[in-house]
Amino acid sequence: MLRVGDGRRAGELAGRVGRLMDFEGRVVVVTGASSGIGWVTAEAFAARGARVVAVARREENLKRLVESFRDRSPQSSYLCGDLGVRAFAEQVIDDTLARHGRIDVLVNNAAISKHKQLWHVSADEAQRVMEVNFLSCVWTTFAALPHMLLADAGTIVNVSSFAAELVPPRETMYGASKAALHAFTRGLWNDLQGSNVHAALVIPGAIDTEIWDKEEEPVAFKGKKAPPQVVTAAIFEAIEKRRYEITAPKRRLDLNAARALRRLWPALMRTALRRMDPVPPEVIERARERARKGKRLGDLREP
Repeated sequence: MLRVGDGRRAGELAGRVGRLMDFEGRVVVVTGASSGIGWVTAEAFAARGARVVAVARREENLKRLVESFRDRSPQSSYLCGDLGVRAFAEQVIDDTLARHGRIDVLVNNAAISKHKQLWHVSADEAQRVMEVNFLSCVWTTFAALPHMLLADAGTIVNVSSFAAELVPPRETMYGASKAALHAFTRGLWNDLQGSNVHAALVIPGAIDTEIWDKEEEPVAFKGKKAPPQVVTAAIFEAIEKRRYEITAPKRRLDLNAARALRRLWPALMRTALRRMDPVPPEVIERARERARKGKRLGDLREP
């Protein structure tokens, strides 16, 4: 599992990804950069000469990240704050432009997990997931697009999740937030026609990051997790080859099989998911009892 202390190793591995495009002098914003996919991706861009603006909430991690590639990219910097707040999400773009005068690539990678039975998710939690995982990407995109339009160039890469394609147990709100990001990005393909600005959707499967240590309820998934570098490779491919949509890893049999089952035998897939992590009867009964008391779904306050 990738830790913050693994930055050197991550940078070395990620720096090998792709050799087709020179990013020297280009300005790249990477959100969710304090660990995992964002950390490796920021390292990779810096290794290839980009001026990186790393964005996340954990300032100590961001400091270590930027210092790790200070010799390769001395003009790189970080911004610490909550992307789930619209004012900060817009400020990220404004500050980047004020400091560097341009923005060439926006990688919307920041996200929070919400692995809970729907009956245990509060309305505030549901809203928070949508704000960080989806709306923050809308806000940064809306702020960046006018400047990319004037520059007649730019790329927006939205990092989503396979959970939007096939929603696992206890992932209803997370999957919904990522499905919204899917639709938003696919809509951009039409809206950006003729602008010379490219939008790409990267869809990671199970990736070995610290997010698995933060889940609030037990995780039934026991399959293989890919390293974050496979997502970084997909991000570079999306930019360099102007790909519209890439699943990472590309050739995983389980991902391809799951996608095929969902399309061809949806009932079988639903049964498999239910058996993977069934809803305990007592969870439904407690929810029913709250309903008898007049509680809305999402209102978890005690009487």
